[in-house]
Amino acid sequence: MQYSHRFQKAIQLFDKANQQDPNQTDFEGIAYPKEFLYADRMSKRLKTFAPEASETLALATHAQHICRWEIPRTNFAMDRKGYHQWRNELKLFHAKTAGQMMNEVGYQQEDIERVQFLIQKKKIKTDAETQTLEDVICLVFLEFYFEDFAKNKEEEKIVSILQKTLVKMSEKGKAAAMEIDFSNHGEALIKKALAT
Repeated sequence: MQYSHRFQKAIQLFDKANQQDPNQTDFEGIAYPKEFLYADRMSKRLKTFAPEASETLALATHAQHICRWEIPRTNFAMDRKGYHQWRNELKLFHAKTAGQMMNEVGYQQEDIERVQFLIQKKKIKTDAETQTLEDVICLVFLEFYFEDFAKNKEEEKIVSILQKTLVKMSEKGKAAAMEIDFSNHGEALIKKALAT
């Protein structure tokens, strides 16, 4: 898919912002700013999962966690209610931040609002692009973060989290998930989640 000249300018702004992340993630012996690496993984997965994705979906995918560290989880109560408040605050923050950068490189308001709509994951089961974004989010989690996340946690809790992840995915997304190269333990947990 060929995108406009503004697209690369916006991506450069997103990446410049995410390179400021003080949190690091090691991957293949190299330390990356956490959200910079996450954005790269999201965009690469979108290209393989939905190569004909629209420009606005590609922007929303890359900006999904933009500057996420600026609103830390510890700012909210460490319970379920606090977690949901944090997630809702982040959606608005990511949408606003991406919109400001898109405006800076000359995007029209209509495109900005569409990207903000997608980042906030509105109408997830009825808007095809929102669903695609959710599938990509889940696939990136399963491929790169799930197994580390599962370490030292009770199997029952992990299976429950996997079930909540899988129920948000389309059938195409679930099929793509089964093609991920999990460890034997990871694959067993996935199969258990699917079976129950």
